[in-house]
Amino acid sequence: MTDLAITALEGIPEVVAGDDLAAIIARAADASQLEITDEDVIVISHKVVSKSEGSVIDLRAIKPGKQALEIAERQGRDPRHVQVILDQSSELLREEHGVLVCVTHHGLVCANAGTDHSNVPDEQSVVVLPADSDRSARSLRASIAELTGARPAVLIADSFGRAWRVGQVDVAIGCAGLTALDQWAGRTDRSLRPLAATAIAIADAAAGAADLARAKDSGEPVVLIKGLSRFVTAEDGLGAAALRRPAAQDLFRR
Repeated sequence: MTDLAITALEGIPEVVAGDDLAAIIARAADASQLEITDEDVIVISHKVVSKSEGSVIDLRAIKPGKQALEIAERQGRDPRHVQVILDQSSELLREEHGVLVCVTHHGLVCANAGTDHSNVPDEQSVVVLPADSDRSARSLRASIAELTGARPAVLIADSFGRAWRVGQVDVAIGCAGLTALDQWAGRTDRSLRPLAATAIAIADAAAGAADLARAKDSGEPVVLIKGLSRFVTAEDGLGAAALRRPAAQDLFRR
């Protein structure tokens, strides 16, 4: 059995566009007397990544189109926010219960294309997902290595709803240096029975575990996990893209 140590980093300031997020994380770990090693996993809320990359939309600059106006009228929503959702989507799958279920340009299926009003500078702002979360994770991993001499795995996480279940849980939308999917198909269980479909979503499990170490209002967007070294890889790997179910296999999109 592996022991896990999951610690939210204190002292992360409000992040704005252009901030060196890797340097902020390194300073926070040092101030907390936490050593970052090659065997660790750093889980980062997407919002601070988005903010550092300038992925915050000012609604005052948005002019909603016809589709956004029609949806906003039906749902009683701000048409400017609806327009941002549509802009962040490659496909609109469902429009129910005041929620738009969308496929983002990254290929993620999520509510409102991952756009969010919470933890933003003002009521006229919306945070959107990073343009390429796997690329952001790789870049942060490289920068942290330059600053600390250690090359931990990096996950970028966001809260997602789940089919068949109530509530939300954090999942990995960006990943570098971690086996995102531990494939057991073709192996056997402890009774030597062959496994045909088992694949463990390591990156999602780590993101969800990290979220348990902080509260939603704690202002602690970065979490350090120790004890997952068997899944940490020298290579950046396929990223969180490995966790996206192909559309042809998605029963909800047929």
